[in-house]
Amino acid sequence: QVQLVESGGGLVQPGGSLRLSCAASGFTFSVYAMTWYRQAPGKERELVASIGNTGRTTYYLDSVKGRFTISRDNAKNTVALQMNSLRPEDTAVYSCNVRKIGVDYWGKGTLVTVSS
Repeated sequence: QVQLVESGGGLVQPGGSLRLSCAASGFTFSVYAMTWYRQAPGKERELVASIGNTGRTTYYLDSVKGRFTISRDNAKNTVALQMNSLRPEDTAVYSCNVRKIGVDYWGKGTLVTVSS
């Protein structure tokens, strides 16, 4: 069965950096696009970044463009989100997602807190 496990969250000061990672199993990873979402307290979940199956195409939320970079390693079945120049409004639970045969699968998420 599909399993997604995020890691790398934590507390960071404004302007700092974090790298999140998602380890995937239970499906043919290289066939699927992968996506990072986030949900801040009291807000709706929003799509942060997405990457095509080969890693050649990417999409970013406007507010993170130029600060965040999504990447994947198909040999290791992992997808990463490098987050630089972090802002307090980036504080959220970040979750890894894959849509497989019309069904969304989610990891449990990792908490990122940006605060001084």
